[in-house]
Amino acid sequence: METKIVKVTDKGQISLPIGIRESVGIKKGDELIVVKSGRTIVMEKLKESNFMDLLKHSEKVAKKLWSNKEDDIWDSV
Repeated sequence: METKIVKVTDKGQISLPIGIRESVGIKKGDELIVVKSGRTIVMEKLKESNFMDLLKHSEKVAKKLWSNKEDDIWDSV
């Protein structure tokens, strides 16, 4: 495990140390996911595959809700 101390700017920004960026493969324009649990914050480089299962599940739920015949009455309102 590698540990570094970073400062937060008045805009809430931080700089990730170059060694950590390089070891994880973070480049300009990459997106990170930030997760908070209690007082702990974890960041991870975002990959499309990170959310594929969640996306598939949410699409199924949305289709089920949007395809509800009982709600078709609202189309005419």
